[in-house]
Amino acid sequence: MTEAQKKAYTEYAPRWCIPYKAQQLSFTELFANEHPVIIEIGFGMGVATAEIAAQHPEMNYIGIEVFQAGVGKLLNEIEQRGLKNIRIIEHDAIEVLENMIPDASIAGFHIFFPDPWQKKKHHKRRLLHRPRTDLLARKLQATGYLYMVTDWYDYAEDAFAELSATEGIRSKYEGFAPPQPWRPKTKFEQKGLNKAHPITELMFIRLAYNQQP
Repeated sequence: MTEAQKKAYTEYAPRWCIPYKAQQLSFTELFANEHPVIIEIGFGMGVATAEIAAQHPEMNYIGIEVFQAGVGKLLNEIEQRGLKNIRIIEHDAIEVLENMIPDASIAGFHIFFPDPWQKKKHHKRRLLHRPRTDLLARKLQATGYLYMVTDWYDYAEDAFAELSATEGIRSKYEGFAPPQPWRPKTKFEQKGLNKAHPITELMFIRLAYNQQP
């Protein structure tokens, strides 16, 4: 962590970070409004998170991240931009989803450049792999979306197959999604482009809960 990140973490975490508890959140109490909630899993340094939240004050955002440097960076962004619509949970995402997030409550998931777990024997550890995709689908409200971006093409193919086999959701497009113009490009993405890694995007939509996939 840089000194600025350490300072931000110390000063601002009590204001914007939610302690992990095995207890479901009330978003209305947390944000003091009824706006839809988007969860970003693994926000890295939080630059895209802050930019998207700044552009969409009519939405609420929860960022889940385990690395304190990224948490400190996003806390600085929140304060410098005067954002009121972001909260942070510094904990394992699966435990957060299982124990803190009500079913059918999330308007969207943002999963930007998740760990690709490159070795084939580690593919089952990928976030977008069943049964974890079933958990994500269960947390989405009807018409809610899951938006994933990766610079590992084999992960994109694998994730598309896993999500397509997940009950209750389906791809918004026949194949991979076109680039979404509202998602800002990050330094991490540029590193992938510099290595000639193709950027691939997926967009899946939650069906109505009484509708069969």
